[in-house]
Amino acid sequence: MQEEMTEYDLRQKMVAASLRLVELGLNRGAAGNISLRHGAHFLVTPSALPPEAMHPEDMVLMDFSGEVVRGERPSSEWRFHRDILASRPEIGSVVHVHSPFATTLACLGREVPPFHYMIAAAGGTSIRCAPYALFGTQALSDHVLAALHDRRACLLANHGMIAAGRDLDEAMGLAVEVESLCEQYWRALQIGEPDILSESEMNEVMEKFRGYWRR
Repeated sequence: MQEEMTEYDLRQKMVAASLRLVELGLNRGAAGNISLRHGAHFLVTPSALPPEAMHPEDMVLMDFSGEVVRGERPSSEWRFHRDILASRPEIGSVVHVHSPFATTLACLGREVPPFHYMIAAAGGTSIRCAPYALFGTQALSDHVLAALHDRRACLLANHGMIAAGRDLDEAMGLAVEVESLCEQYWRALQIGEPDILSESEMNEVMEKFRGYWRR
């Protein structure tokens, strides 16, 4: 369990996860970022540092007022990491990626409708797309919080995707699932408009999905 790990263990896990996101093709270079709740603080990946150059000591420990407790330059996106963790006590980790298919749809400003029942894995009947705002700003964080209302993932217009979970493993798994769904939706759109599941059909899925991500 994430809450039982030491701070150094969490830092190591963040480095490994950052490398894994590149291996999976969800990020390239220094794109994207990760955060983890750690007691009354949170850890976030550093600014402008590619995963292959990261070390556990590079992770930045911050408090929820936005002050750096230990480390140097936090990710420019620390605000939405802070605000998600502060407003959603059930969330222990946030993963932000610039994955190809999610970002393609985000650049079109398209939310992902319930074309597939697995949309429910993100917590609702659609994956919303937050309006565009400059990266690293409070305006972007405010848009993100609205798009994540009753959800665990969203797209960011002209930017990328966010996935959140009880811990880093869960958030990573959801990021992979959302990217897969975005790819499937994009491919379906090359042929035509996919059939969309009804509200009642999605409500049935949501009921079956209660506790889906719990171990």
